[in-house]
Amino acid sequence: MSETSVDTSKRRFLVTLSSAVGGVAALGAATPFVISMTPSARARAAGAPVEVDLSKIEPGMQLAEEWRGKPVWIVYRTKEMLDLLARNDDKLIDPESKNAAQQPAYCQNPVRSIKPEYLVVVGICTHLGCSPTYRPELAPADLGADWTGGWFCPCHGSRFDLAARTYKGSPAPTNLYIPPHKYLSDTRLLIGEDQGAA
Repeated sequence: MSETSVDTSKRRFLVTLSSAVGGVAALGAATPFVISMTPSARARAAGAPVEVDLSKIEPGMQLAEEWRGKPVWIVYRTKEMLDLLARNDDKLIDPESKNAAQQPAYCQNPVRSIKPEYLVVVGICTHLGCSPTYRPELAPADLGADWTGGWFCPCHGSRFDLAARTYKGSPAPTNLYIPPHKYLSDTRLLIGEDQGAA
């Protein structure tokens, strides 16, 4: 072997080694910057859709979930509950849910839902942000003989029927908000992902 070829191979080895070490160092320096630009798992989860198992909810009951830091209620309405909804129309501020900002277009109907038996609603009063109490019973002494079930806000007395529509005379100016949602199957609901126009 000649002296020149030995020097060339050593030089090539040192250049390759230096390049590799420099590349690793550059990657190590860039990693914290790249990581700082990606959202944390908590931030991703805060806006991520929430999947709900509907098989664990009994007829007439309310199930509470959390989506984007807000309570979301799923109520499994019975046929009797649905039959009572029309009785409230003349007592409500917006019985037909004409305010498009209150629900997706596919829930702008008398029952405010995709499937009549399931109501999916954000559990925050539209007055000052309190959380109303679920009151499914008929005509309780404290709510009156014409009460057909719904929600009562203990903070300032707002009332909502079982389609989450606000009663006239309530401090709440609008119906409760219906979040985007869709059904993955008969027993699986996804809150936070829109199904589009139905």
